[in-house]
Amino acid sequence: MADRHLQPLLHDLVGVVLAPTSALTDADGQLRPVGVQGVFHADARVLRQAEFRIDDREPEAIGNSPDGPHGARFVSLARWLGDDGADPTVRVDRVRRVVPRGLVEEIHVVSTAAEPVRGTATLTLGCDLAPVETVKSGLPTSPLEAKFGQPGQLSWTAEGITVTVGGEGAEADPETGRLTWPIELPPRGRTVLRWRLAVDDPRAVVVTPPREPAWSRPEVSADDPRLVRLLDRSLDDLRALRLAEAGTPHEVFLGAGVPWFLTLFGRDSMWAARMLLPLGTELAASTLRVLARRQGDKVDERSGEEPGKIMHELRRHEFVAVGNGLRLPAAYYGTIDATLLWVSLLHDAWRWGLPDEEIVPLLPHLEAALGWLAEHADPDGDGFVEYLDLSGQGLANQGWKDSHDSVRFRDGSLARPPIALAEVQGYAHRAALDGAALLDAFDRPGGERWRAYAAGLAERFRARFWVDGPLGAHPALALDRDKRPVDSLTSNLGHLLGTGLLDEAESARVAGLLADDTLAGGYGLRTMSTKDAGFSPLSYHCGSIWAHDTAIAIGGLAASGYPEAAARLADGLLGAAEAFDYRLPELFSGDDRTTLARPMPYPAACRPQAWSAASAVVLLQAAVGLYPDVPAGQVRLQPLAGTPFGAVTARRLRIGGTPVDVTVDRTGRANIAGLPSGLVSTPEQR
Repeated sequence: MADRHLQPLLHDLVGVVLAPTSALTDADGQLRPVGVQGVFHADARVLRQAEFRIDDREPEAIGNSPDGPHGARFVSLARWLGDDGADPTVRVDRVRRVVPRGLVEEIHVVSTAAEPVRGTATLTLGCDLAPVETVKSGLPTSPLEAKFGQPGQLSWTAEGITVTVGGEGAEADPETGRLTWPIELPPRGRTVLRWRLAVDDPRAVVVTPPREPAWSRPEVSADDPRLVRLLDRSLDDLRALRLAEAGTPHEVFLGAGVPWFLTLFGRDSMWAARMLLPLGTELAASTLRVLARRQGDKVDERSGEEPGKIMHELRRHEFVAVGNGLRLPAAYYGTIDATLLWVSLLHDAWRWGLPDEEIVPLLPHLEAALGWLAEHADPDGDGFVEYLDLSGQGLANQGWKDSHDSVRFRDGSLARPPIALAEVQGYAHRAALDGAALLDAFDRPGGERWRAYAAGLAERFRARFWVDGPLGAHPALALDRDKRPVDSLTSNLGHLLGTGLLDEAESARVAGLLADDTLAGGYGLRTMSTKDAGFSPLSYHCGSIWAHDTAIAIGGLAASGYPEAAARLADGLLGAAEAFDYRLPELFSGDDRTTLARPMPYPAACRPQAWSAASAVVLLQAAVGLYPDVPAGQVRLQPLAGTPFGAVTARRLRIGGTPVDVTVDRTGRANIAGLPSGLVSTPEQR
């Protein structure tokens, strides 16, 4: 049998992040030259080994803990040193922090022994400067030769990147790749060993923003403390995931996730910005501008670029994944939904109070995006938005479920492209209405055209997508190349709520399906029903649970008036958050809650990840029921009755740039304070 190169697992690694730099190590803090462990910077692994020893022995780990938004502390014991007896008397704390273009670490060696402690500490280092896609593919890499720099320093150089590691007071040996310190502690003494990694990478396309986050950090209290803990950890992670392009460092967006996708991703960056609108419009505005600057202006089959289209992802170089034929240009446009999501993000930011002076420069890009919907989104003219990779080297599936086997019929067989996804029709319907509203508001022509488009799409969807399944009628996942409905029951239904594509009866039907055990029996919303032949609880898109996917369904259910279904999914997601120490991974297993007391990790999931972390804000918005329409002068309060949150207070949310406080008591009655002048709150309607 030929050797298989497998994507390395990372579920049990500890991540420390300040984008575009991240460090992934074992739970004991050791950075070992195996798998995906390493320090990564802007799509390159800049350090593959940093193993600490005393007297050539590894301290024994006892635990680790977060240490601020960009740090972690790892605690271990050197039990062969110090006093005899059961209690350890020499402790080692590694306090690690990622900083702009590098990493710093303090190693605290503390003795409570009655006698002096002596030893030799070493840090063994290695560097391969491997591209992230090489690491992701599981391919072997070769260490680079270390060079001697300044006293106590080692350096490595390749591909225009220079990496330097220096130890304060250490001796450096390039032959062994080691930094060495003598340790001499008096009784009950301590010492701190310090080392620093610095990266010089002039060709990086993404950088750390120079400013603090623009969004607010609300003060939240809730009867269910899980909501508060999840929000606190998530806001730390979102702070760490902020990025900017090298040429425009003040225009901030969120990198998708650690370690594979810590760059600009159209869909991911926009969904995360949309989820964070209750904290302010600044992130949405800068994300819109960044993507507008790279909006497509020509037809290019290899990159997927088309006039008006919003891009999918940005890399420093061509992204080549060994084993599956994937070869993506550095700027890749192979996404069917990003353009539609861009339109709706602009609309939603407007509703939350994005000033007109920031919207007007984006209106030509809005018209170009709608032009793409009119001219390029439906190549076969059947009235639905569909995708087909014409290059043969791009993504075969181009919705958010973009794995090669994600679009399956109920019997498990794969659908063949071109494929028209159900949720993408919902996005198109919503984008048409959102675009029409903006065009009307800013005296641009075309509003009536797009309202007519939306009405026609809804009719076509109703006629072609609805199928009968084991649980009765439901929208199909997609239409395949022969226009057959892909009849599996999937989480994609949750994205239809709030798009206007469904009528009231259809929305109620979808809400009931989203709460059914076959989809909601795990710790959130399964991507595929347990009654479908393709279901597997650890399938990437056919049975696992994605935090953002669950949150989108919760948001749609809450806003549309289905509190019981939203409450069930919210409780599942909070249970998952508790199991993962309140740092929600990209996805996790879809095992049933009656089978396992906690969800199992998906072993290659990104963590932290932007839209997973942003899901915490969706839960908060659903709990307090805050739905503003600043242009209309109204704020709707519709708190989610029946959630596990109980009473909730959220201070320093933002509407129109103004802090507001919302309080919901245990009966579900809501009150808002601090509304900007000219806005009135409307009574809740259930």
